[in-house]
Amino acid sequence: MDWAGWALFGLLATAILTGVMIAAQLAGWTRLDLPLVLGTIVTADPDRARVAGFFLHLVIGSGFALGYAGGFALLDTATWWLGALFGLVHVGVALTILVPLLPGVHPRMASDRAGPASTAVLEPPGLFGLNYGGQTPAIAVVAHLAFGVALGLLLSAH
Repeated sequence: MDWAGWALFGLLATAILTGVMIAAQLAGWTRLDLPLVLGTIVTADPDRARVAGFFLHLVIGSGFALGYAGGFALLDTATWWLGALFGLVHVGVALTILVPLLPGVHPRMASDRAGPASTAVLEPPGLFGLNYGGQTPAIAVVAHLAFGVALGLLLSAH
């Protein structure tokens, strides 16, 4: 396995994914502010949370990139289309399992079951992240496809 490629290209692909998500949020296409959601796990201050969340996402994304690199190594090939396929699986798991589970572990996120006494400051994302807007799943798919394609291209060229 290409350890140097995974480390460098994993960070780059994660920065691309995060950039797509941030750009979509700033353009008003989704209300999902991924750095804020992740960062508020560790701090209540929104400005600090966005910085912490960005770096948390780089770490988490590098972990997923390791999985992609392992898959490429196992299949003995890295291509853009295989990266895109991995990206579709990744976003499917993220939107149907990981994102809906966030309220159960996030100290500042409400759950669908939380009553009026809840002091949470973030709303639950819901299945597919739809509570953050109808375009959120499509944007997540585009971002994860970009992640997978970037990793496939970069690791195939390396």
